[in-house]
Amino acid sequence: MALAKITLQNFRNHAASELAQTAHFNLLVGENGAGKTNVLEAISLLSPGRGLRRANLADLARKESGDAQKGAFAIGASLIEQGQTSARIGTYTEKERPTRRLVRINGADANASALSEWHAVSWLTPSMDGLFTDSAGARRRFVDRMALAIEPGHARAVNQLETALRERNRLLEDRRDARWLDAIEAQAAQHGSVVAQTRARLVARLSDELSALPAEPFARPILTYRPGGPVTPEELLAEFARARPRDRAAGRALTGPHRDELEVVMAMKDRSPGSVWGPPAASCSTGEQKAMLIAITLAHGVLAATGRPSVLLLDEVAAHLDPVRRAALFERLRAGRAQIWMTGTELAPFTEIEGEAAIWRVSDGALERL
Repeated sequence: MALAKITLQNFRNHAASELAQTAHFNLLVGENGAGKTNVLEAISLLSPGRGLRRANLADLARKESGDAQKGAFAIGASLIEQGQTSARIGTYTEKERPTRRLVRINGADANASALSEWHAVSWLTPSMDGLFTDSAGARRRFVDRMALAIEPGHARAVNQLETALRERNRLLEDRRDARWLDAIEAQAAQHGSVVAQTRARLVARLSDELSALPAEPFARPILTYRPGGPVTPEELLAEFARARPRDRAAGRALTGPHRDELEVVMAMKDRSPGSVWGPPAASCSTGEQKAMLIAITLAHGVLAATGRPSVLLLDEVAAHLDPVRRAALFERLRAGRAQIWMTGTELAPFTEIEGEAAIWRVSDGALERL
């Protein structure tokens, strides 16, 4: 078990909510807009990053809170390992600084990246259904979020790369001393190489995990990492220097990890010689795309759960699966190490796990244990 007790204060439409006596399976049931996904979002903020909605902090505090708490929220949880409390973690904002996120671990101030040292959080939401037809940037963010759950230092490398590239663009435009460009490009090459190698390492590990999956009942995706340029620091540095005239004219760097792509195709169900690779994910049916997303999420959950507690958030996932795929999903989740949190508008899709799950009914930001 990962999270044994979760509290929300003035978060979204939850004034004061508590979820205790959790289980391996945890269900949040209620009408649309009741606040189910808000609970999942709160849990996702107990990890580095901006959470599953990537919302601005100032938008998270409950609007109807009193003057003393207005503009601030708090989320807390206890982590349990082998029946014992291993840590108490929390994140919050203050009324005076609503756009600054603060973190506490075992009563001490901490950096948000330290949350990854205690547990990993992964998620799948309906907003991700268009991932394969979205931009390459959306897929890079998807890869980076998965990498962050396994290698906490990845976020810093990505931020450093983006900062260096912005500074390089400015220097190219201003036509400053070439020595300044040399220094900035050295930084961009170093950070960019780290980012590219981390992404490649993640995709390789995911591919290994996915290769063991049968093509049915979930469509099995085949992943390929396509770097947007050289990967080693030396080659990337040389490319930045060579491309200065072109990048100055374009107003941006046209080569580098910020141009990486994650290519996804569906494995053929008939695995006869020469037929392993199927159609691109973007051209597959909505159901097949959903099934591939679930497969990637489950594979990542296995990797993230290695050596520490893990939490998997699945928003409205069961209702969109046929009975065969739903049963297969529950069986995979039951066998895994991650603690599962799911939402739904009714209990019917969860009948198979109802007897082993902790269930809450959510209504207008209020929780009732069933």
